[in-house]
Amino acid sequence: MSKSRSAREFALKVLFQVEVGKVPAEEALEVSFEEARPAVDDRPYIEELVRGTVREEESLDRVIEALAEGWRLDRLAKVDKNVLRMALYELNEHPELPVSVVINDAVEIAKKYSTEDSGRFVNGILGSYLRQRGEATPPGSKEERGHERDENPAPNQ
Repeated sequence: MSKSRSAREFALKVLFQVEVGKVPAEEALEVSFEEARPAVDDRPYIEELVRGTVREEESLDRVIEALAEGWRLDRLAKVDKNVLRMALYELNEHPELPVSVVINDAVEIAKKYSTEDSGRFVNGILGSYLRQRGEATPPGSKEERGHERDENPAPNQ
């Protein structure tokens, strides 16, 4: 099962459809697969990311709310929120994945589909989550190089 950044990007687009378009996850997956035709190797992981993130959304949102001090969940940009949900899902459900890959992909995807500030915000939240779990910040990550989440608050929608 592929766990590439392209699979994560595709899953983000589907999750965005689910949230913004109020489209059921299964319908959004079906339509997206028909229209965009992702790599065959990516499809199973895309399906898992979307279904798992949607299934665990309530608990993932509680984690985000707890870590995004001073920000209500409904004030976060939808892209940022979905990137965070997806990355937290992966960190919880796929311990075999290198943490640095999950975080770096989340940061780059946030920067690509939202803003530069979004990348820093996502990095800060995920770094805080890892510290809370008692894990070291991944070597070479932006968090390790001294970024502080409070300096760059989440961008508004």
